[in-house]
Amino acid sequence: MATTESVPRSKRRASSSKAQGRRTELLRIAAELFATKGYTTTTVRDIGDAAGILSGSLYHHFDSKEAMLDEILRDFMGGLHEAFAEIVAGSASPRERLDGLIRFSFATISERPHAVALYQNESALLAHLPDFSFVQRTSQDITALWLGVLGAGVEAGDFRADLVPGVAYRFIRDSVWGSVGWFKPDGKLTQSKLADQYLAMLYGGLLTT
Repeated sequence: MATTESVPRSKRRASSSKAQGRRTELLRIAAELFATKGYTTTTVRDIGDAAGILSGSLYHHFDSKEAMLDEILRDFMGGLHEAFAEIVAGSASPRERLDGLIRFSFATISERPHAVALYQNESALLAHLPDFSFVQRTSQDITALWLGVLGAGVEAGDFRADLVPGVAYRFIRDSVWGSVGWFKPDGKLTQSKLADQYLAMLYGGLLTT
């Protein structure tokens, strides 16, 4: 049964596959505008213009701009947490789990750059919106998964004994997700090769000795 936490506040009026496809496209457009222009400065008219429809037509699909933001973030954060939890539960060693978490993060940046950038750019705003408290709760759950992997790696001897999981996680989190600002999914460097390079530096460093 769906809970209040998992159901977007937008009214799902769409029933046909065509209408649902239109809603998905509108959310994609909104996510791109929120990420590139900023949520506060993006208007319903901006979204309508980008979609090639009258702004009033958006209300046939969504109750408000805020409802669109709500659905984008619930889908993104919920999917990210679910995938991370599966990686942690399914990998044998802490290092394999960390590899999986990092590789999936880069894959997400490649596949959903606007959702990633939106979350990165608007975190401060979201923290002050009571209806978006689910974002912070999900973020905390994700953090706990990563810290668990790093802590288990120290205990297992996979990672250095002097590693501070909280500090290591912040370094990894900021460097990985920060790449959304410069990584080009359609460029010569694939997300898989980017992950390879990052993991090589993480585990081996820059020095040859």
